[in-house]
Amino acid sequence: MSLVELRRFSSPVEGQIARTFLESHGFHVALFDAVSYGYADGLPLQVRLMVLDEELEEAAAALKAAGES
Repeated sequence: MSLVELRRFSSPVEGQIARTFLESHGFHVALFDAVSYGYADGLPLQVRLMVLDEELEEAAAALKAAGES
């Protein structure tokens, strides 16, 4: 089992909403870079939504069905 990136968000709030949605549907989810959110080289850091590799397709479909993508 390994984590893979499902999506990037420009806002930690958007990432948290997607994370909460997926967790409520039984997916194993992690949010990377939400705590260290800020700027690097003048560009905003993006929050990365991570899921288990075996749940990637199902999680992507769930977000799409919810209108999150």
